[in-house]
Amino acid sequence: MNDQPKIAAESLFAEPGVPQIRNVNWAGTWALYRKEVRRFMKVQLQTVWAPAITTLMFLIIFIVALGGSGRTVTLRGEAVPFADFIAPGLIIMGMINACFANASFSLMVGKVQGTLVDYLMPPISVGELLFALAASSVTRAVLVGCALWLAMAAWPGVHVAPAHLWAVVWFGLLGTSFIAFLGVLTSIWADKFDHGAAITNFVIGPLALLSGTFYSIDRLPSFFQGISHANPFFYIISGFRYGFVAAADTNVVTGSIVLLALNLVLGGLCYTLLRRGWKIKA
Repeated sequence: MNDQPKIAAESLFAEPGVPQIRNVNWAGTWALYRKEVRRFMKVQLQTVWAPAITTLMFLIIFIVALGGSGRTVTLRGEAVPFADFIAPGLIIMGMINACFANASFSLMVGKVQGTLVDYLMPPISVGELLFALAASSVTRAVLVGCALWLAMAAWPGVHVAPAHLWAVVWFGLLGTSFIAFLGVLTSIWADKFDHGAAITNFVIGPLALLSGTFYSIDRLPSFFQGISHANPFFYIISGFRYGFVAAADTNVVTGSIVLLALNLVLGGLCYTLLRRGWKIKA
């Protein structure tokens, strides 16, 4: 019985350099994930509901103002009501914007405010740091997507009941994970808010709007169809839409392979840069 305090003291005060957390630091990863989620949930009116309402305005404009309720869009020979066609694209577009805004903020604001050390000092590995940042961004995207889905489900004449739930989940997670890694990469590179805004305005915005959200690429000339197929956002939106209307502009297997490859490449790049401390560590 007298040896128990001695054993506890030895485990508490180990020799310098001896790791006490083995394999995965689940507690540290969960704490950072909760911190990031609570950060955007404290201002959820701005981070969750405002993007959902803004994106919903697109649906109202296209259906009501442009008289889109009686139009149809042809996807590989299958006629889809315009409202049902555009709704899934707007949902995933809102998720993409929210996901990138969250992922590109954390490390960048740490640089601006001088609190970057809060991410570097805790005893978590580079992989755990990257996972927590990406997972919290995907969480915000899912919340925005759910808010949009509820609003569109209540809108008259719009049918957003999933035809293939697995495709909604699969492409939703693949797409937002890719955007989260892109946001983390931007956050590593950016030194001020102008840098993050530049990527949002000149990369994320154009790629999202020119990815087939509001139109089918079958109506484009061959040259522009080729450009659309080079846009990774096209595969996200097309696959996600397939989950609702059971029709897509491209093969969903091809889209899955492209998005998986992009996730691996961007995830590996983010991990490498974080590990080297590029633009993060002095």
